[in-house]
Amino acid sequence: MAEYRIIHVPNPYPYPYPNSINTDFSTSTRSTQCVHSHTPLTNKDASYSRGSPCHTTNHTPNSYSPFISGFISINLKTLKTTMSAAAATITDLPEAILAAIIGLVSDTRSRNSVALVCRKFSSLERATRTSLTLRGNARDLHLIPTCFTSVSDLDLSLLSPWGHALLSPSASSTDPALLAQRLRVAFPSVTSLTVYSRSSSTVQIVANLWPGLRRVKLVRWHLRPQSLLGADFDPLFQQCQTLSDLDLSEFYYWTDDLPPVLEAHPNVARSLTKLNLLTASFTEGFKANEIRSITEACPKLQQLFVACMFDPRYIGFVGEEALLAVSTNCPELRVVHLIDTSSLANARGDPNDDGFTSEDAQIGRAALIDFFSGLPLLEELVLDVCKNVRDSGLALEVLASKCPRLRALKVGQFHGLCSAVGSQLDGIALCQGLESLSIKNSADLTDMGLIEIARGCCKLAKFEVYGCKKITVKGLRTLACLLRKTLVDVSISCCKNLDAAGSVCALEPIRDRIQRLHIDCVWPRDFDLNQVNDYDVGDDESVVMSRNGNDDMDLKWSDDYEHRISKKCKYGSDGDCSYMPTNGYANGNGHGNGNGFWSDETWERLHYLSLWIEVGELLTSLPEVGLDECPNLEEIQIRVEGDCRGRHKPTQREFGLSCLSRFPRLSKMKLDCGDTVGYALTAPPGQMDLSLWERFFLSGIGDLSLSEVDYWPPQDRDVNQRSLWLPAAGLLAECITLRKLFIHGTAHEHFMMFLVRNPNLNLSLRDVQLRGDYYPAPENEMSTEMRVDSCCRFEDALNRRLILD
Repeated sequence: MAEYRIIHVPNPYPYPYPNSINTDFSTSTRSTQCVHSHTPLTNKDASYSRGSPCHTTNHTPNSYSPFISGFISINLKTLKTTMSAAAATITDLPEAILAAIIGLVSDTRSRNSVALVCRKFSSLERATRTSLTLRGNARDLHLIPTCFTSVSDLDLSLLSPWGHALLSPSASSTDPALLAQRLRVAFPSVTSLTVYSRSSSTVQIVANLWPGLRRVKLVRWHLRPQSLLGADFDPLFQQCQTLSDLDLSEFYYWTDDLPPVLEAHPNVARSLTKLNLLTASFTEGFKANEIRSITEACPKLQQLFVACMFDPRYIGFVGEEALLAVSTNCPELRVVHLIDTSSLANARGDPNDDGFTSEDAQIGRAALIDFFSGLPLLEELVLDVCKNVRDSGLALEVLASKCPRLRALKVGQFHGLCSAVGSQLDGIALCQGLESLSIKNSADLTDMGLIEIARGCCKLAKFEVYGCKKITVKGLRTLACLLRKTLVDVSISCCKNLDAAGSVCALEPIRDRIQRLHIDCVWPRDFDLNQVNDYDVGDDESVVMSRNGNDDMDLKWSDDYEHRISKKCKYGSDGDCSYMPTNGYANGNGHGNGNGFWSDETWERLHYLSLWIEVGELLTSLPEVGLDECPNLEEIQIRVEGDCRGRHKPTQREFGLSCLSRFPRLSKMKLDCGDTVGYALTAPPGQMDLSLWERFFLSGIGDLSLSEVDYWPPQDRDVNQRSLWLPAAGLLAECITLRKLFIHGTAHEHFMMFLVRNPNLNLSLRDVQLRGDYYPAPENEMSTEMRVDSCCRFEDALNRRLILD
């Protein structure tokens, strides 16, 4: 809600005026103006100023001197003008300034509140709203208001029923031509569009409606219809000659569809500056010759995102020639993401392997150097190869020198990132301008490597580490010490020596600063937060560093550093330091708590938490590993992964969501059980089907004060079914504060009706939708679950309820 402030009118004369002055100003009860309030406040409620010219002491109303009386009479008109000016409110500002202020409000509900203040605010809010997402039913498109004429960014991909073609007869009974004209009149200024395109006819419609489109994002999770190559893109390139940004990251198509269209429309292709081809549903991605033809057709690209295959065992794999073609054909690139399709599948690796793959990528050091040298404007680079790239340190040094603007870097399966020997920085540590760094599956990265990275990349605000088997709590803890003033976003996943407690303990130096965190819920056995130094640091030969080039030193260097930091904290040389390390210098003697903090044990600034947990494990151990005090945590994402088949019933009845009630500001939750596999129908004896697993996962969710929930039900891959079952519907109906509910799967109509039949839930719930945003999405026409009519009946029941706010 918007915040309104009462403006008090100060009285410059705090004492009664002389009786000889005949003016109603002396007895005025001028009302103080209050925005969004009609309650008058008299002068006695206003705050007075005692610094006025006529302020005296110990006098009566008749004891004023003639000079003072004359002064008051002469300046009375000026005082009235001053009082009128002091009573000005925000509505008296020029419209240009008001429009600029309202335009800076980004939160949707806050903007809606601004529009309810008065008609002037409402018109300015509508005039400054540039982005809008339509969430209504497609049959009601004829009711769209025409007050949002300034909207330039329009999202039509979430219209209900979800997944139906825009303006299709199955979604609405109104003439599609009339609805199209209504959209054109309501949103004449659209230049950026997101739309669910079930068939090429949808692209044809939107291209005719808004030929001036500059950015288009197409969404399709259903199977590609049988049509000619490029049929989904050809109308867009024909009508929208100013197209500069095409996003196909959530659109299923064939890789053969795009290159012919780019070649057939060279003018539009040359105008493209951003192309997103990171489609997660690909199995093989774009081949090397397709990447070459795409980059040749689009020489002005500044941002390129491509899903490809680096495995040399496949025909058309991406190697050195394809990399050099990218840098040669598109020298103006600022953002490059080349990601292997196996990485997009989000499959979790084995934490017990050595980190090396059986095959090496066909990318050598010389090719990487030429690739980096050809992109001098590079600001963000992602190379997730998923095949071994060995001895990459020298190439990364060239990257640091040839790409001085580089701010974000992610490398996957790169080995030899830095030598970590001696005091001289090398390899990736020379990328000193980095603000975001992600290292994935680097088999030889050690604690000394982490320390060298922290010494060199001293501006890092975001750090991600995934699948690095040799790093330990000691190295990560030292990195956190060195980056204490900048690091606010950390992700630790699939690291053999970093379980949940170890990860939390390693981040204690930035516990009061970190804002976003991801860890794996791999619960330790008999872990003590006070015994950090007892962790094994691995091979002694791999953790050797030299301070001056002559004397070798092991990880005890980090202890010395923490000791210096603790002294600065203790004697006040660093005023903002609240960290106190746990190496014997803070052991409960009144200055520290023994768990790594000087005074404050809370995760004060943490507002986003992401967790991975294996199916069958409990969430109740989360507070025990140190994540018990998060007073400002607002959003949590939990991903449950594993195979329920073959597992016996859990010993506990609940997964443990109720333990999250200790976070008072938690309002948003994403519970992703989409990678949990089980039996949708009858399970073997002694096991549970998916309906019982859902009850296990969702039990206790009613204890949380959530306003928004995204839920991915578990799946049965044999029948391609992800459904909400009766126990889950009943448990979700117990969330009496829930305002938005998005179920990424299917459900039966009578299960969904549980959500609107609860009289308590009716007070808040107002936005519910089923989304099959996974590949392949179910064909609703062939399903016995929610169809178009079922969806309309449910939405009618939802909209008939009384919504208090």
